[in-house]
Amino acid sequence: MAEHADLVVIGMGPGGEEVAGACAEAGLDVVGVDNRLVGGECPYWGCVPTKMMTRATDSLAEARRVPQLAGSSTVQPDWSPVARRIREEATDGWDDRVAVERFEKKGGRFVRGTGRLVGPRRVAVDGREFEASRGVVINTGTSPAIPPIPGLQGTPYWTNHEAVETERVPESMVVLGGGAIGVELSQVFARFGARVTVVEGMERLISMEEPEAGDILAEVFGREGIAVRTGVKAVSVEHGSNGFTVALDRGEPARGEVLLVAAGRRANLRDIGLDTVGLDPEARTVTVDGRMRAGDGLWAVGDCTGHGAFTHVSMYQARIAANDILGRQGSEASYHALPRVTFTDPEVGAAGLTEKQAREQGIDVRTASAPMGVSARGWIHGPGNDGVIKLVADAGRGVLVGATAMGPAGGEVLGFLSLAVHARIPVPVMRDMIYAYPTLHRGIEPVLGELGL
Repeated sequence: MAEHADLVVIGMGPGGEEVAGACAEAGLDVVGVDNRLVGGECPYWGCVPTKMMTRATDSLAEARRVPQLAGSSTVQPDWSPVARRIREEATDGWDDRVAVERFEKKGGRFVRGTGRLVGPRRVAVDGREFEASRGVVINTGTSPAIPPIPGLQGTPYWTNHEAVETERVPESMVVLGGGAIGVELSQVFARFGARVTVVEGMERLISMEEPEAGDILAEVFGREGIAVRTGVKAVSVEHGSNGFTVALDRGEPARGEVLLVAAGRRANLRDIGLDTVGLDPEARTVTVDGRMRAGDGLWAVGDCTGHGAFTHVSMYQARIAANDILGRQGSEASYHALPRVTFTDPEVGAAGLTEKQAREQGIDVRTASAPMGVSARGWIHGPGNDGVIKLVADAGRGVLVGATAMGPAGGEVLGFLSLAVHARIPVPVMRDMIYAYPTLHRGIEPVLGELGL
């Protein structure tokens, strides 16, 4: 016999935990289901520990930039404190009991197991079955996408999980993928002493962002001794006592003690029973409306919706879904100003459309840009001030539709630009503002003037 509940949430990652907790606090009988760590990828292998890693390597880089601290020799890094801090602080000892207790204190019920849809408003969890009067929320997240490269399967390659969990730095590393995860981890391990080669099939690193950002990052990587191989594809992988050899479709093979596969993510939707609720079981993502509805009594939030594999998107969607489930008023989802940050040094912050995306949409595009180093604060910063501020405007409407802030604290400079894109603030209004001197965000002011709007 099925057990009854008001709401069942399959997947207790950031978005699932948020919507489940909000509905439980509002008095609903909520069952949260997960067979992995509550909190999802972000606190254990994603956002939190990797930013601890980049924080450590940014500090190393700053020390190396100060002659009186570094002298003529190289600062010798020690990986042990980083690994220890990740284990002890970022993951609470790799234990999710605190997250489970927090949910249960709100009135929720947690079930450890694999949840699967078995019909409208019905979920099976390892032999138990739940019937939800309000409905079900899908938040199954993503897993690393492993490309079908001959010879790869069966080898001890790394994903981001092994990269975060390692207690030592390999002598050399090949990274398959020049997206956000690939470039962040490449720089981390290179700055701790590994010889790193990045292999990316597209013509630039971080190819989803502005080309200027990818070009600057490749230049920085080159100066730091990171080999960048773009526009090439891996055709086979061999593993032996000397490590990995990755044959490429042109040029010499890439070799390393460790192979890190950072070739994107795939939604965890296979075998969760989408067909039992009238959805395509082979779908790569779950289609949702502006209130995160995927069907009658069915909602989806997070990476599986295809609106960006970011914790902040999952949390944003969770609030919208919770409002809908609880019958509360609220805005529908909008992604026109989607912010994202790649936490390399320099940081790459971006919001909204790239110039290419805007032109593809038929927008009357006008752009302007300037190196981060031309601002007074950028000049004061000195070494490490690589970067660019680029604005993409709709000339017809006189508003920004996209922006990039690459440089020191690029993700923080992005805040103002995200607001501008989100709220569609007229360019003349932004141009007439007072910008504090000397700040990095003051570098936005002359770029606005160059737009000529």
